[in-house]
Amino acid sequence: MSTILGARRRHRFAGPVVVLMALAAFGGIYALASPSSQASADAAQSTQIEQGKKLFSVSCSSCHGLNAQGTNAGPPLIGVGAAAVDFQVGTGRMPAQQPGPQIPQKKVAFSDEEISALAAYVASLGPGPAIPADTSSEGLSDAEIAEGGELFRTNCASCHNVAGKGGALTWGKFAPNLDNTSSRHIYEAMLTGPQQMPVFSDAVITPENKRQIIGYLETLREEPSHGGFALGGLGPVTEGLAAWLVGIAGLVIIAVWIAARTAKGKRA
Repeated sequence: MSTILGARRRHRFAGPVVVLMALAAFGGIYALASPSSQASADAAQSTQIEQGKKLFSVSCSSCHGLNAQGTNAGPPLIGVGAAAVDFQVGTGRMPAQQPGPQIPQKKVAFSDEEISALAAYVASLGPGPAIPADTSSEGLSDAEIAEGGELFRTNCASCHNVAGKGGALTWGKFAPNLDNTSSRHIYEAMLTGPQQMPVFSDAVITPENKRQIIGYLETLREEPSHGGFALGGLGPVTEGLAAWLVGIAGLVIIAVWIAARTAKGKRA
């Protein structure tokens, strides 16, 4: 009788045990056969970094060194971050055509995919500012855009002009016109401080404030010139020069006309 009861107990638990063993085996096989999404992402990133390293060795190492350690022709890039690469290469400033006091913007030499690969490689060399995810000014209120204008006039207008038209600096350098600069590159410039521009980290100008500055600049582009000819929007220098040239020319013409009229009156 006890033997029969023991057999019944074994039969009662045999089913759940078999199911559990089957589930464990299935889970193990699935885990081995299907790589995790994190592993796939890491593999893709490694491939991108390797591609960026190859591009760097061909296009950038002659100035910045084989390991981005810097040379007499170019600064080190270890720790500058992906944002600096995305700005410099994405605006065509790099690779530079020739050395000078300032590297101007020109046609972009790389595709978006290649720029991303270069940025990933440089970012892998040391910690630095990443490419910002949100640089859009969408959703900002008029008050926030006005605050962006205050921030721009306080921190940026001394070089870029209150209208963002740029201006001359010392020793052949200049602050570029911001009319055609994308929101991402404006944000990256504040984040990384390219060339003679100071760095405005997120601790100095918050990400929200950076978006407000971008919103102000984008609003300026849409504003008509209420005062007539904008003359480049460069301020009193060009306005004064135009007034001087036009005024002097007008006075000369009037003086010649009066002299001619007077001479005719005397002959008569």
